[in-house]
Amino acid sequence: MADVRDIMELEQPPAPEITRESFISEKQKKRPFNSTKISKRPEGMHREVFALLYNDNKDAPPIFPSDTSNGYKQTKVKLGMRKPRKWEWMPFTNPARTDGAVFHHWRRPSDEPKEYPFAKFNKKIDIPSYTDSIYQQHLQTEGWTKEETDHLMDLARRFDLRFIVMVDRYDTEKFPKRTVEDLKERYYKICGIIAKLNGEKKIYHYDADHERRRKEQLKRLYERTAEQMEEEQFLINELKKIEARKKERERKTQDLQKLISQADSQGETPRKTEKKLQKKKLPNPSRPSRVDTTHILQAVETAGIKFPDYKNSGASLRSQRMKLPANIGQKKSKGIEQMLQEMNLELNPTPTEEMCQHFNELRSDMVLLMELKTALGTCEFELQSLRHQFEALNPGKTLTIPPQLLSGNTDNDGNKAGGTGEIIDVVGSPGTPAGSMT
Repeated sequence: MADVRDIMELEQPPAPEITRESFISEKQKKRPFNSTKISKRPEGMHREVFALLYNDNKDAPPIFPSDTSNGYKQTKVKLGMRKPRKWEWMPFTNPARTDGAVFHHWRRPSDEPKEYPFAKFNKKIDIPSYTDSIYQQHLQTEGWTKEETDHLMDLARRFDLRFIVMVDRYDTEKFPKRTVEDLKERYYKICGIIAKLNGEKKIYHYDADHERRRKEQLKRLYERTAEQMEEEQFLINELKKIEARKKERERKTQDLQKLISQADSQGETPRKTEKKLQKKKLPNPSRPSRVDTTHILQAVETAGIKFPDYKNSGASLRSQRMKLPANIGQKKSKGIEQMLQEMNLELNPTPTEEMCQHFNELRSDMVLLMELKTALGTCEFELQSLRHQFEALNPGKTLTIPPQLLSGNTDNDGNKAGGTGEIIDVVGSPGTPAGSMT
């Protein structure tokens, strides 16, 4: 403002007198509000380690744990005339312990004693029990005595069904040596019998033979030599090559079949008929147009879905067998889904062994049915075309198609049952321009 007043030649205000008090007050205003000393992280110490030593307020962490919600101190210090509450090194017991052990921790005397919070994690397994009469009637088996069975159930209670520890602590001086599978088989068999006696529906069955075979296979797999692993990898590579050559042969066979079918269809169509159709003239009555029935029969015979065989080595999902091949078009896929919905069937059922086989056969039959319907519609259309040709060349005469050659939804007039269908006149009729539609 002083410069502005000087430019405009205005009167300057008197400058304030600088005193000692005004100078000190200005200096205090410029001082930052939070002038706490920031501790510097020592060189070579990681940031995470330094954060464990100090918190946001630069307070040291507590030495002993406490059971208060806010830690060993409150969030904000409340200053007053009252005396601070004390902390005492007080004893406590854990309800999960049965040996009467006494522990200590810091706690305020004014706080009410609470149950040890970690006692809730002591979960015990419910081990079934039995009487002498139940054992004599239902639990007797060859190779096991009551004393050994009692010893097994006692170990199960002591070690919470940790069968590896139970085998290690098994008394082999009094009883014969048992494996983990033997102990599991005997224990779960007892549990199943007692569950049946109590009327329970959910019963757990343990297949000890399957577990033994599984471990034996893992042992053999682990003890393979380097030569055996190389031989296995060589066989896997050879199998992949064989499958690749097989797919290549199938692809070439399909391409060759397509070329043969195209050549047959082109060879059976006379060139004269093509020229006459292009000139929009009536065809020769001695050579009516016909459908290539051999081609239709070949299409019907090859209809259906050919699902690939999954014989690769290693584990695979059974649901892969139910996937539609890539050569199935979107139209057929939608038709299959619509037919499944009409029959109230699931689109993706549970892929069991029998379900995969029957579900694939059902969908293959659905595709065959769609191909048959298409072929039937083509044949019926050709019959109606021939009938119109006959009536056009022989005025006043009517050609009746036998009912066994027509489907149940079509009559001799070419109309669908329950309504009047539109018939396309592909050859024309007397008095009608060629190529017109009625």
